[in-house]
Amino acid sequence: MVLGRISDDPKTHYEQLKPLLDYVVPRMRDVGITEGRILMARDVQQMTSYLRRDRVDWVTETAGTAMRLQERARARPLLLTERGGVDRYRGVFFVRRDSGLEKLADLTGRTVAFQNTASTSAYFAPAMELLDAGQRLEILLSPMDRPAPDSVGYVFARSEMNVATWVHKRLVDAGVVSNLDWEDVRRMPPAFRADFRIIHETPDYPRALEMVRGDLSPKVEARLREVLLQAANDPDAREALQLFFRTTRFLPVDSTSQQTLDHLRQGVLRVREHVE
Repeated sequence: MVLGRISDDPKTHYEQLKPLLDYVVPRMRDVGITEGRILMARDVQQMTSYLRRDRVDWVTETAGTAMRLQERARARPLLLTERGGVDRYRGVFFVRRDSGLEKLADLTGRTVAFQNTASTSAYFAPAMELLDAGQRLEILLSPMDRPAPDSVGYVFARSEMNVATWVHKRLVDAGVVSNLDWEDVRRMPPAFRADFRIIHETPDYPRALEMVRGDLSPKVEARLREVLLQAANDPDAREALQLFFRTTRFLPVDSTSQQTLDHLRQGVLRVREHVE
């Protein structure tokens, strides 16, 4: 069983992934799994290649990136991942209280800071909302760059703290973080937030997903799903789940979640086509 992850910090992620893989593998002997391995990819393109060449069986990713892997490599959603007791989150657009900005339409000719190109709540979802609102998005060279009068200029700040700082210092007009980060004082200092106002929120999306390659054996897939679903009730899995990005449990992909993922997949394609 090969567990994959797109990573810019392989050593740290290896330490987060390995305990859960070590928990899972012994419980899959009845379907022929006797050992486990971790394989990191530097980006979506490399992970797509791994999945197409059957070098990775199971991938843990954010929902937006997971939908890119489904579209490009025919990976399939296995389970939803609940982290820190939360299985869904959304993007929050915020501005300075003294900005005069009230709604998405007011961002025409203005600038917004997203987090990074892999973020569901702070890139894919808000970009989809702007496109749905009829806005044209234009990537900027830096926060000091300005968009065309009929566009919304965007930049990537790389971290939630940078997004908050850039808005607070008026380097950009608006920022987007997840609702979880909005409430987290480590990522959104209360002194900053007191000067901010939310002008829009995206719909909720799954926090994270476990994906499997499209041609994984049905018996192996079924057993992996069973082991992961039962893990939350097994004391032996508690530490491994905590290390696995603070996972509290895995959940089935129900019909409502599937509809949300289908909408997200189409939105991600639209963002890739019209924004990038």
